[in-house]
Amino acid sequence: MTAYHPLPRRRVLSGVVAAMLALPLALGACSSDDSAADDGKIELSFFWWGGEARAQLTEQALALYTSKHPEVTFKKTWQANQGYFDKLATLTAGNDAPDIFQIDDNYLAEYATRNVTADLSEYTKSGKIDTSKFQKGLIDYGTVDGKLAGLAPGENTQGLVYNKAKLDAAGVAVPTTGQTWEQHIAWAKDAGAKTKVAGTMDPSADYKAFWLWLRQQGKELYNGSELGFTQADVQAWFELWKGARDGQSTPTPDVIHEGNATDVTKQLVVTNKALTSWVWANQLPELQKNTKDDLAVIAYPGDATKQWARASMYFSVYRGSKHKDVAADVLNFLVNDPEAGKILGTDRGLPSNLDIRTQVAASTDNEAMKETIKVMDELGKNFGPAPTVPPKGHSTVRSELIKAAEEAQYGRATPAQAAEQFFAASQAAIKR
Repeated sequence: MTAYHPLPRRRVLSGVVAAMLALPLALGACSSDDSAADDGKIELSFFWWGGEARAQLTEQALALYTSKHPEVTFKKTWQANQGYFDKLATLTAGNDAPDIFQIDDNYLAEYATRNVTADLSEYTKSGKIDTSKFQKGLIDYGTVDGKLAGLAPGENTQGLVYNKAKLDAAGVAVPTTGQTWEQHIAWAKDAGAKTKVAGTMDPSADYKAFWLWLRQQGKELYNGSELGFTQADVQAWFELWKGARDGQSTPTPDVIHEGNATDVTKQLVVTNKALTSWVWANQLPELQKNTKDDLAVIAYPGDATKQWARASMYFSVYRGSKHKDVAADVLNFLVNDPEAGKILGTDRGLPSNLDIRTQVAASTDNEAMKETIKVMDELGKNFGPAPTVPPKGHSTVRSELIKAAEEAQYGRATPAQAAEQFFAASQAAIKR
């Protein structure tokens, strides 16, 4: 088995990274010195982020591909999420980008508009990459300027995870899909009083909650390369959650900050500091690993048809790769081969291929995973159209929302003042 090559974490100033990405790409350059040798062998470089478990699963799936295509081998490189995009920017600037790399919606539009990513639509149209079993929104959400910049190996959507065990023990009705935001906040106040655990995490700093709430108001987070909301919208959002905090439906600001700042394994529904956490639906199994209490997941409040099939992440092919056709075949294999699907499971989200998803659900003994797939399939029947991929600056917009929301959460700013702060910072971020 080929050894892993974990990369050291490194932090590069965002301005330097942007400057690197802006450098011209020598598209004819070989991305990994992997031109076919005289014996017809091809080595593809493959770069992703994740932990040891993801590395092992990815290694096994790629080894399976090589067993069926002995002429193709892989140079595999992985690291933790922190510093990953700094490294990818450095490789891209040096015309040494991996043939295949993992990317998310924070950066997909930026890399696509800089012509780093190959257009995969030529392969989906020819059938060389089969997306016939995908939710349409997954293709739409990977398309930038009419070109498919990334293929989603997994599907996701917003998920409200709640502590079913504590609610059942206290005789409190569980939250349900379809409750309005106001009904959820009222439910949280009652549930908190009866269980002595705060009813709901305050998600005012959570961009995916804000985004869905905007869609339910007929707005979007973005309209192309512009903001899709007004300062008044942000103020209304912050005021909604100020009312929830004042009514003791949420934890205290310090505990809310914990929820804003920690990873999925330490969310408040796991640390018993709130009865709900606002996460991605596919994170239920990971949350369940970290508590003995039974958890469950539903849609976010409001009109659930405004949720959409969101790519958990993407696989992109480097436009300068000398082996784009082979790379496309690898992607097709990873998302459509039943054996590969069984290996990869739900590590990168629920399988995009609905047949593979059904297979995974039938073969797993993980009850949380089965519950997640069941909920996602039910929600998927009513998914609305996917929004456009976020423009460059999206990662800054996300961080600015946390800053502004916490100003309001701690009472250092009124909802109006925090809204003004966030709106101005967001406008600046997407215009850079």
